[in-house]
Amino acid sequence: MTSLWSTRRRRPSEPQRDISTIEDFAAALQESLGYGGWSALGMTQTQPGQAAEKAPSDFPGYATLFATNPVIWACMVARMAVFSAARFQWQRLRNGRPSEMFGSPELRLLEEPWVGGTTQDLLSRVIQDADLAGNSYWTPLGTEVIRMRPDWVSIVLERRVFPGGGHLGWKRYGYLFQEPGQDPVFLWPEEVMHFAPTPDPLATFRGMSWLTPVLRETQNDNLMARHKRAYFENAATPNLVVSLSREVTPDAFAKFKAKMDASHRGVENAYKTLFLGGGADVTVVGSDFKELDFSAVQGAGETRIAAAGGVPPVIVGLSEGLKSATYSNYGQARRRFADGTIHPLWQNAAGSFARLVKPPGGAGSGAVRLWYDVRDVAFLREDRKDAAEIQGLQSRTIRALVDAGYTADSAVRAVMAEDWGLLEHSGLFSVQLQKPGTPGPSPSPTPPEEGT
Repeated sequence: MTSLWSTRRRRPSEPQRDISTIEDFAAALQESLGYGGWSALGMTQTQPGQAAEKAPSDFPGYATLFATNPVIWACMVARMAVFSAARFQWQRLRNGRPSEMFGSPELRLLEEPWVGGTTQDLLSRVIQDADLAGNSYWTPLGTEVIRMRPDWVSIVLERRVFPGGGHLGWKRYGYLFQEPGQDPVFLWPEEVMHFAPTPDPLATFRGMSWLTPVLRETQNDNLMARHKRAYFENAATPNLVVSLSREVTPDAFAKFKAKMDASHRGVENAYKTLFLGGGADVTVVGSDFKELDFSAVQGAGETRIAAAGGVPPVIVGLSEGLKSATYSNYGQARRRFADGTIHPLWQNAAGSFARLVKPPGGAGSGAVRLWYDVRDVAFLREDRKDAAEIQGLQSRTIRALVDAGYTADSAVRAVMAEDWGLLEHSGLFSVQLQKPGTPGPSPSPTPPEEGT
C-alpha cells in the first residue's frame, strides 16, 4: 500500500521559514494545520482521486507542554481522572428508549485491553491522545487493543463521485500507520477505532486538540513563570541602577560590581540592608509584582487555558477561579464539568469503541448498544442523589395516575416518555369519584349452613 502515500512537494514560490521566536513557532504550527497563510486544507495528495488528512506534526510539542506547564497538566489530569473512571456496559433499547445495563463476555476486549491493562488504563490513553493531538486511534490485534500514535497515522480519503457528474466531498478510504523508519501499515475503516471529539473545521474526519487555540497563551504562561524565576534569582527586589561618580576608575568599578553581586544578588541575599560608600547613588527602575498586578495577569491566562479545556478553574484550584468562587459552590462547577465536558466525551467514546466489539446476539442485533456506566464514579455521587429524587417524583406521579384509573403500563410509558398522550384509562374510578348516596356493590348472599 506504499503507493497510497507520497509527501507533498514544496511549491516553487514557498520560501524557507526561519523559526527563531515563540511567535514564529506558533505561526508556523497554526499554518501547518491550515490556519493562516497557504495550506492544502490539511490534506496531502496521494493518487489521483485520493488524498490523506495528514497526521499532526505538533504532537511532540504539545506533549512537552503537558510535561512542563502546570496549568495544562492540571487540566488534562482532571479530565483524565474523571473520564477514565467509567466502564463499558451493554444497554438495552426498548422502543428506542435506553433501558437497563448488563455485561457480557464480548466486553472482555475493553475490560482487559492488553496484558495487565484495565478499562481505566485504556480510557486514560484515549483522552490523553485526544487532548494532545485531537485524535486517538486503536485497532484490535488478537486479544489486545493496539494504540497507534496519533502523529504516525494519516486518514486516507477518496473522492465521492456524484451520479450527475462531478465530485461531492470525500469519504474515508482507510488509515495509514507508519512508524519512522518502518514500512507503512494500511487498515480499513472498520478495523480502526477513531476518537476525535472536537472536529477540525478544515478537515473532513480529523480532530483538533483543544490546546491549538491557546498555544500562545501557554507560551505566555511559561514566560511569566520564567519571569518570576529570574526576578528571585537576580534580585528578589525591584531592579536597581547603581551609579558612581566619574572619578571612579574602571578597575574600582569592576571590584564594586563584583562585591555588590556577591552580597545582594540571589534569593539567599534577599532583604539585606544595602550599604554604599561615598559617591554611589541607587535608583529603582523596575516594578514589583504588586505594581505589575502580576497575579491578575497570570490568573487571566490560566483561566483562558482552563476554559479551552472545558475545566472550571475552581475544579483544578486555579487562583482566579478561587477568587471568584469558593469550594462552597464547588458542586455547581462539578456539574458543569461533568455535564458540559465529560458526558459528551463518554458518549463519543462509547460510539467509537462500538465498532471493535460485537453486541450479544450477533453483529446485527439492534436491541442493545455499547454505552458507559458511571454508577460507581465517585465524582458523580451527587448526581446519583439528584437522580434518586427524580425517580421518587416519577414514582409518585405514576401512583397518582394509577389511582385515577389509568392502566399501570400506560402510566409508566407516559411518565418515562413525558407524553401524556400515551395514557390509557381502564374505565374504573376511585371511590372518591362516586356521587354521594350512590349504592355500593350488593353483598354476596351467605350460603346456607349444612343441615338447615
